[in-house]
Amino acid sequence: MTSPSLPRLTRARGLMLAWLGVALLAGLLLWLLAPVLTPFLAALVLAYALQPAVGRLQRHLHLPRALAALLVELIAMAALLGVLLLIVPVISHELPRLREQIPQLAARINDGLAPWLAQYGISVRLDIAGIKAFVVKYLDAGGEDMLAALLSSARIGGSVLLALVGNAVLVPVVMFYLLLDWPMLTGRLRRLVPPRHLEAVCGFAEECDQVLGQYLRGQLLLMLVLATFYTSALALAGFELALPLGVFTGLAIFIPYLGFGLGAALALLAGVLQFASLYGAGAVLLIYGVGQVLESFVLTPRLVGERIGLHPIAVIFALLAFGHLFGFVGVLLALPAGALVLVALRRVRRAYVDSRLYRG
Repeated sequence: MTSPSLPRLTRARGLMLAWLGVALLAGLLLWLLAPVLTPFLAALVLAYALQPAVGRLQRHLHLPRALAALLVELIAMAALLGVLLLIVPVISHELPRLREQIPQLAARINDGLAPWLAQYGISVRLDIAGIKAFVVKYLDAGGEDMLAALLSSARIGGSVLLALVGNAVLVPVVMFYLLLDWPMLTGRLRRLVPPRHLEAVCGFAEECDQVLGQYLRGQLLLMLVLATFYTSALALAGFELALPLGVFTGLAIFIPYLGFGLGAALALLAGVLQFASLYGAGAVLLIYGVGQVLESFVLTPRLVGERIGLHPIAVIFALLAFGHLFGFVGVLLALPAGALVLVALRRVRRAYVDSRLYRG
């Protein structure tokens, strides 16, 4: 005779295989469409982070959903614009020095580095007159002609600029509609769940929401700590632009790798031009090297990883693995996805402990 538990076991196995297939298909689509999905995922992450603020405006000020979503998005965009404008004093302060010191740096290379390289059979001589002509032609024009020349000389310049402009327009539009329709979208997802599984799925979603909320709060704390560190370290090193450089680098950490790289490049430029010696470059390399080590191995695992319950090793592994598989999109999703996997594993462990397999 066939055991009565066999159909139930077969049905459970089929359901598990079906969900596994859905997960594999979703991962494959994410990998194939990563460049296209980047603005949509960015808009989704921002909408998720800003949705509680929209709800509070609706409840406390009795605003229409559309107006509340628009106000929250405008405030967020103004804050982001303020962060980007921190670059302006750096550029405006350093351009005059750049015009003055580029020819001098080229002359120093010719006088100091070229004779040393000549001893090893390497002949290097910079065209000082050509460099001065370049500086006078482009930097004295305020940078517009230099930007145009760079874009025209690079085959991908136009497409990259077009992609940046397109994403800058697409992300706010998608984010507004997500904020506007968030209750409707979550309601539709809720209605897709079979009634017998609704309580379990809603409990899982609420636990994931709590973990992701802790992740965002940990990320904000990380940005504040790093902004304080870089500002203080650059100020102690004697940098005149310590405040904008440090605050920008700390806040830009939210964009993994890219934010740190841009902040380090601006600080390196400021250090070389202000001190006109190896001290500036050495100070930047030391400060940003220490900052990167602190961020990767101490602050991110402690401030972010502990808040979502991930072990520091798991945080580092998630960043490396998702970044390798999905590129920049994977880095953005690494810790949130790791948090969701953690919640799922917790539930699997509880189910296993409560099962007959564990109790014998």
